Formats: sequence, structure tokens, C-alpha cells
Amino acid sequence: MKRNIIDLAKKTIAQEAEAISGLPALLNENFEKAILAINECPGRIIMSGIGKSAIIAQKIVATLNSTGTPSVFLHAADAIHGDIGMVQQNDIVIIISKSGDSPEIKVLIPLIKNFGNTIISICGNMQSYLANTSDIVINTTVKEEACPNNLAPTTSTTAQLVIGDAIATCLMELKGFNADDFAKFHPGGTLGKKLYLKVSDLIVNNERPFVKETSFLKEVIIEITKKRLGATVILSDDDTISGIITDGDLRRMLEKNRDISAMKAGDIMTTNPKSIEGSALAVDALDIMRKKNITQLVVTDNNKYIGILHLHDLIREGLI
Repeated sequence: MKRNIIDLAKKTIAQEAEAISGLPALLNENFEKAILAINECPGRIIMSGIGKSAIIAQKIVATLNSTGTPSVFLHAADAIHGDIGMVQQNDIVIIISKSGDSPEIKVLIPLIKNFGNTIISICGNMQSYLANTSDIVINTTVKEEACPNNLAPTTSTTAQLVIGDAIATCLMELKGFNADDFAKFHPGGTLGKKLYLKVSDLIVNNERPFVKETSFLKEVIIEITKKRLGATVILSDDDTISGIITDGDLRRMLEKNRDISAMKAGDIMTTNPKSIEGSALAVDALDIMRKKNITQLVVTDNNKYIGILHLHDLIREGLI
């Protein structure tokens, strides 16, 4: 029985993969027309559908909105009961359907045409009412559903979803939508933080531990303990960075030496400590820490010491 389950799952995945691999052959000048029309649209993109296609439409709306193309979802059933009022003069309407002959869609299309809006369809039946009445048709015909009875929308909705992603990525390319733009639309969560959170944002509440090269070891220990960052920067007389001492450096030094009364910071510091500009992205700081296997980074502003970034700061923000 277990073997049959695995075999069935593999068959389902293989069928859907086969359907997706056949989509490029269905793309033609209509797809290009659709992309250009959407890119030049002065209004919004209204995505509509019924049943499972409506759920796919909602996902595509979310993707388009997050990548710089203003979009709204309109359920086909609700549209014919008043919600069609959300369609404005300059909007483009995209309708998703496998059959293209759903009763709700047959009622919806004449209403939209009466408003004068362009209709783009993502359709799995090129002989359907939807395909024949749309201004632009994107073909998502699949040979069969992955459903054992060839009934439940499976392969067909996967194809719709893939076409939606293709539309979004093409529009991103045309708009020159880059990582900075993406960050504007994703300020929350780990993804947003990776795109916009800077090192200076993380150290704003941190102490700024430092001692001089001539400071005795007792002063070093007190500074590290007091500032609670596990390290202190060593500054020269002109306040340039000479080195760093971590609590690990102290432990290793104590293992090797018995008489520490005359030791000074300059005697045990690590010179040329790893540093990063405060304007750098926090995710870049994390990359340095991982590559160098360290837990602290000296933070600078035009080579002037402004603080220490600790690995815990990155953990607290959920970047790890």
C-alpha cells in the first residue's frame, strides 16, 4: 500500500512536470501582446476567475502587486452581483479558466466588453466562449489532469500558476524592477530585513566599547564586561582603530601567562580587525561573520569607529 502511494505521488508530479514543460511551445505573439498591454496599462490589472482558477488568480494578484504591477482580485461570481463596480475605465481584465465556458464567465464577459476594457484570458480551451471573445488569449491547454479521474483541477491550475509567474517576471524585466524596489514592497519579515536592514540600524542601541593601546589588562576586562558585547576595540592616540580584543582572546592569554599585571591592550590585541561600514546591509555583515567564523564585527563610518556588531544582533532580527 505504501509503495502504491509513493508511485501515485511520483506519477502526479511527473504529469504536472510534463504539462509545464509543454507550455513554452504554446507561447506565441499573444503572450508578448499581453505583456506589452499590461506594462503600458495606465490603470490596474483586474484578475478574475471561478473555482480553483479564482484561487490561482488571487496568487497571481499577490505576485504582481509585490513586483510593481498594481492588481486587484475580482471573483467572477461576485462580479455579476455588484462587485464589477471595481473595474475602472483604464483597467485591464485578466480572466482565468480551464474550460472557458463557466456560466459566471459567460455573464461577466459581455459586461466588461460593455465597459470597453481589454480582456486577456488565460484559458485551457481554445474553442471556448472565453477564448473566442477575449482580446488576447494565452493558451494553457493541458492533455489531462493529474487527478485519477481526470476531473479535479490539478495540472491545469499548475499551468495557470506558471503562466502567472512568467507574466510577473517579464513585467519585472520591462519595468527594471530591482532588489531595492522589491524591498519597498517587502519591508516586513526576514525577506524585507535582508533587503533593507543596515548595520547601523542594528548597533544604534549598542554600547561603544574601546580602550587605548596603553590601557592595562584590568581596564580591558572591565570594558568588555561593562559594555556586554564580548569584545572591545583598541584605539591609538589619534583615535584610529589599532585592533580588537575579544573575551576569547583573554581566555587564551590567561592560559598561556601567569603574570599579567604589567600587560597592556597593545600586547594582546588582534591587529587589523574585520570591519564593515555602517551603511552596509546587515545580511552582508552576516556573510562576513560566517566566512571568517567570527561573532563580532567592528563598525565604521568613513573609517571612523562607531561601534561593534554582534552575532546576537543578527539573531535578534531573525536573519539567522
